[in-house]
Amino acid sequence: MNPRPAATGLSHGHRASPEHAAAAVRLAMRRAGVNRASTVVLFLTPEYAADPMPALRAAARESHCLQVIGATGAGILTEQEWVLDSPGAAAMILTDPLRLRPPVGGDLADESSTVLSLCTPAGLGAGWLDVTAHRLGGVSGDVQGQGPFQVWSAGRVNEDGRAEAVIEGARAAIRVSQGVRALTSPIEVAEADDVEVRSLGGYPALSVLVQSLPASVRAMERIPLHLILGGVTFGDPTTAIRDGRYRINPIVAANPRDQSIILAQPLSRGERLFWAMRDTLAAERDMRVTAERAAEELGEAPDFALLFPCLGRGPQFYGNRDRDLDLLRTRFPGLPIAGMYGNGELGPLDGINHLYQYSTVLGLFKTLQY
Repeated sequence: MNPRPAATGLSHGHRASPEHAAAAVRLAMRRAGVNRASTVVLFLTPEYAADPMPALRAAARESHCLQVIGATGAGILTEQEWVLDSPGAAAMILTDPLRLRPPVGGDLADESSTVLSLCTPAGLGAGWLDVTAHRLGGVSGDVQGQGPFQVWSAGRVNEDGRAEAVIEGARAAIRVSQGVRALTSPIEVAEADDVEVRSLGGYPALSVLVQSLPASVRAMERIPLHLILGGVTFGDPTTAIRDGRYRINPIVAANPRDQSIILAQPLSRGERLFWAMRDTLAAERDMRVTAERAAEELGEAPDFALLFPCLGRGPQFYGNRDRDLDLLRTRFPGLPIAGMYGNGELGPLDGINHLYQYSTVLGLFKTLQY
């Protein structure tokens, strides 16, 4: 059979053994029909975070390749299955002409470059995100959010908590599904102090939020703030929600006394904010649109995909099924897919790289013909 440019494998069991990494790579190599990889993308479950090096060495030996890049995530996935509750490894191997390499020269200033970007919470910084190249990836995580967290490249753990590599030999289409149910249209922020929003459109922020809630939610003894979010729009506010030109800004607290709301990220006067709820049906519909827009942008059938869902967007959100992954498997039968569930997702929006929450970042790739 002709070698495939990319293939995946996954292995898991009762304990965090390096053999899971070896088995995942071995399966991917067999599916690709090769005996050597140009790159291994390796995601491990949190049980490996204390010492991932034995697993990295096992992956390198099995693939005959030293370029092993990846991270520990709260969970792992391929097109075959997802794993959240047992130790394991998910691997994607790439073959020539596909490869991942460290950025050099002007790579990060090139808007045509796609950079696989993985970091720990401590390694994440606004300056690191702020490059012209498109970042695609996630933040290393675990279920408790306590760590330890690990990322690696070139087969070694990166002590600065950052791993990045240019995806070479393929065209990319990157899209983000935030998938919330909008409760209001975008409203101008009239009064704000850092993360505290006091007034929207001349009305108290909390009052605007309460009035926008469905009657069934307003009738609750306590408003479920963990399901309610703010959305900060970019560009034309009349089409921003429909086109996905917004970033989620989670609610931290509400103050009934002065009717203000505390958000996770700062806001400035004049920005536009809408209130929204997390909703499985809205998320599933949005993921379907996201996949279609990515396919249209790519213009050809993809050869592989990288997928980075938030832990809060995966099977725990959808009721023990990952409907985002299900949708991709249906839309692109047999497509190699690999990724991890993290504590944040990295992707572009309107030419700027962002840290997303409760979202899924999808990258579709088509191998270049030389």
